[in-house]
Amino acid sequence: MAPMAGVTDPIMRELAEDQGADLAFCEMVSAKGLSYANERTEDLLEVGPRERLVGVQLFGHDPAVMADMAQRVVDLLGDTLALIDINMGCPARKIQTKGDGSALMKDPALAARIVEATSQAVSVPVTAKMRRGFYADEETAPELARRLEDAGAWAVTVHGRTAQQMYRGKADWSTIARVKEAVGIPVIGNGDVVNGTSALAMIEQTECDAVMIARAAQGNPWVFADVQAALSGAPAPAAPSPIERIETARKHAHMLSAWEPRALVRMRKQASWYCKGLPGASIARGALNQCVTIDDYDRVFDAIEDHLRSVGQEG
Repeated sequence: MAPMAGVTDPIMRELAEDQGADLAFCEMVSAKGLSYANERTEDLLEVGPRERLVGVQLFGHDPAVMADMAQRVVDLLGDTLALIDINMGCPARKIQTKGDGSALMKDPALAARIVEATSQAVSVPVTAKMRRGFYADEETAPELARRLEDAGAWAVTVHGRTAQQMYRGKADWSTIARVKEAVGIPVIGNGDVVNGTSALAMIEQTECDAVMIARAAQGNPWVFADVQAALSGAPAPAAPSPIERIETARKHAHMLSAWEPRALVRMRKQASWYCKGLPGASIARGALNQCVTIDDYDRVFDAIEDHLRSVGQEG
């Protein structure tokens, strides 16, 4: 599961791993914020009690700071840390206008120096996540991937859209295939993987070594079970029933409340994702957006389930 700001906290990661995700990333972490010992930044590195391994993605543009903070992450997480990923793909304006995220694709030399410095500073694998290119209709990922491999990257993840596309249009998987041809390190494909069928299609079309799932996991941890079944050649698991979706949303809310009650506000969007496509979802979203306490969520979930039963959608 990809790193997603405001989404991939320990609870979201635990639910994804329970459904078969091989590795889940925490939310992307600011190296600069970490260097200032910012408490909110350090909180993003909290590991859940059942987590065996976690991936950490750092963003920043200063090689020395990135290397130092990578070592800080190693010190904080120890054996729980699977790898450190360098964010070179985030298209958000507030990130890339500061020279971070996808802006690094415009400066391949700097991107390579960051990977080199970070790789030399830590003993864990260092990877990088990039996009097809920065500008619309531009493909620079294969050349950048070669430079990062030479700089010491253990693997690269490629999202098949450019930064200027944001999340519009269709991901170009042929870019992932060209990156795979260009380097000898593992290549992870990302973009428009929404189920087992699309995961298999990406692997067949690109020969990538793994797939990374982002938005398709929002309110849908079952996507990982579907992908694992497809990859193993097993029958696809049954889709969750409407009631099962709401009961999982309820479980998610209670786990989040037990972990950090102040984080319950983020359950509003999570619950809305679980409700997507269900009868009465638009009305439910309005009620969910008013929830503050776990009791508030329980009352709304009870009402949603009652409505589903009344319209014969409980099964």
